[in-house]
Amino acid sequence: MADENAEIAQGLRRRDPDLLDRLIEQYQHRLLRYLVHLTGRRELAEDLFQETWVRVLERGRQYDGRRDFTGWLFAIARNLFIDQQRRGRAPSEDSAELDTAAAAGQPSALELAMQHEQSAQILAGMKRLSAEYREALSLRFQEGMSLEEIAGVTGAPLGTVKSRIYRGLSALEPWLKGAGL
Repeated sequence: MADENAEIAQGLRRRDPDLLDRLIEQYQHRLLRYLVHLTGRRELAEDLFQETWVRVLERGRQYDGRRDFTGWLFAIARNLFIDQQRRGRAPSEDSAELDTAAAAGQPSALELAMQHEQSAQILAGMKRLSAEYREALSLRFQEGMSLEEIAGVTGAPLGTVKSRIYRGLSALEPWLKGAGL
């Protein structure tokens, strides 16, 4: 992993277009899904997604490879979202969709309907969580990040990350039960 991060750092310093294409392809789904969960709006998430990659290109020389690239990338996206909120354009919570991974097999129509119902229940609960809880849960369970990686992305102490996940799950519990989970 350290070798890969060092390679990415060198490529970003050279502004290697092939590397950037590879990184976008590798991270596009995770990053966009994270931004959709963070903002609650697909359009805003797409705008922030584009701006994140512009920042990676512009500030790639700042990435030294000592830190995990994924954490650095997600921190850029998070900071852009925070900047967006500070400018007074906080995202509305009226239109958000859960991006779910496609199943390996072909699910039946009943399974698809049940999955959709569960996703709608969870989404309803996620919308009611504070941004900090929503972000921590999204990074942990959607992106599969470790607690330490989440702390690196958010800049919060490890204990705070643990607390946000615990409290977020506790607050989400009625919706999880409603979804049969």
